[in-house]
Amino acid sequence: MRLPEIAKLGHVALVTPDLEKSLWFFRDVIGLEITEQVGDTVYLRAWGDFEHHSLSLTAGGTGYVDHIGWRTKQPEDVEGFAELIEKTGTNVEWVEAGTEAGQGRAIRFKLPSQHTFEIYYDVEKPEVEEKRRSLLKNQSYKSWNRGVSPRRFDHVNIHTSTDASLTYKFLEEQLGFKMREFLRDDDHNTLAGWMSVTPLVHDVAVLAKPQAPTPARLHHISYWSDNMQDILRAADILCENNIDFIGPGKHGISQAMYLYVMDPGSGCRVELFSGGYLIFEPDWEPIEWTMAERSLGNTYWGDSVQDKPENNITIEAK
Repeated sequence: MRLPEIAKLGHVALVTPDLEKSLWFFRDVIGLEITEQVGDTVYLRAWGDFEHHSLSLTAGGTGYVDHIGWRTKQPEDVEGFAELIEKTGTNVEWVEAGTEAGQGRAIRFKLPSQHTFEIYYDVEKPEVEEKRRSLLKNQSYKSWNRGVSPRRFDHVNIHTSTDASLTYKFLEEQLGFKMREFLRDDDHNTLAGWMSVTPLVHDVAVLAKPQAPTPARLHHISYWSDNMQDILRAADILCENNIDFIGPGKHGISQAMYLYVMDPGSGCRVELFSGGYLIFEPDWEPIEWTMAERSLGNTYWGDSVQDKPENNITIEAK
């Protein structure tokens, strides 16, 4: 019997107390394109994203993540995951088509970490009006049209004050994620895991944070650019807009170049990301990092994320 499979990370649904400021940041500074606005929710995507949206912004009282969405490989996989997840005793909520603009019927459930995941297959891939459409038939929008202009949505990084080992196990056994790199403490507990369902080093990173104020937190969402020069260009754009940031630097884990910047409307951190490596080996052995190697894993070179107190800021995920 074939098991259901997740194809890719789809989107993050972000709630913001200042929709106008968040929209300015993501549209004009980061350079995402607006797909559609429905009431108090704006749907956006990068110029290389094909789905209806990779980010939604909804007006609310505080900044938090409502859910993280994942697309399956086949339509029947949504039902398949519902059955598998319900067998673990986890409550599964069905979300009817159209509840989220551009998306078909989906399921939502909570990880052991208490983050809400959404799984769907049916999704619109809207046509782009001529003035914004790329001449390239294999690309949605004109590149470099505005702001930083990243190509695509890349990954999410989540933190939890719960027993993170339960979430690693759930992601592996129920959702089909593979551990690619991980950090262990001196007692051999896994403190951080970089996991994926694609050849990326991570579609999601899960970090144990016992001191977190609530069980489920978001550290950052990430958008990917074609090369490292794009990240340096992003630093110039952020400076011109008087926005503070961390980086540029290069991670040892993932080998990618990074820059971190905070959405001033919601408090959501965005990692602008480039480089890294892909995994094609079917017998890949997860890379272990020790506490003695943690600094190198976090920052191979550059502006260290660990030396900045603002790096500890996370927003709630529900």
